[in-house]
Amino acid sequence: MSASPSVSLPASAPVRPPTQAELLDFVRRAAADAELISSLPLDPEGRTWVRLEGPGGSEAWLIGWPPGTGTGWHDHAESVGAFLAASGELKENSLAARLPADGWKTLELTEGVDRERRLTAGEGRAFGRHHVHEVLNESTDEHAISVHAYYPPLPRIRRYSRTGQVLRLEHVERPEDWQ
Repeated sequence: MSASPSVSLPASAPVRPPTQAELLDFVRRAAADAELISSLPLDPEGRTWVRLEGPGGSEAWLIGWPPGTGTGWHDHAESVGAFLAASGELKENSLAARLPADGWKTLELTEGVDRERRLTAGEGRAFGRHHVHEVLNESTDEHAISVHAYYPPLPRIRRYSRTGQVLRLEHVERPEDWQ
């Protein structure tokens, strides 16, 4: 019996996760695709969404927002992300504070942590891990459409309620809850 010769295969290059800037570039390009945007079915009463193929293994979504709808306060756990208004206008309320990752149910927020941003068609933003926000379409008569991307693909979404300066963790959603 003779020994088999050893064969060295070139190591494959590790896949680099997309950066926040790359996710923002992706949502910008997707939002500029008029055919894609017009393909989203819009419902007059509830949000609609279609999953997209994001860059570098990211999770991406095209979302339709009827007038007066919103997400409620939430975060995307360990994922970084980006989103952009493709049509209409969205309002984002966010917290300029890093919350503890786990192990709490109720927090009292300090004054000055609230941020508000309005995103009209073509405007977007990237965000880091544990970014807490709510997104709203405050229009009374116009749908909004947006594109979102997250990396790593969303492991969970934590939902919060807010009364004044008190933020309360209400429940945690997992991918099987929204796919």
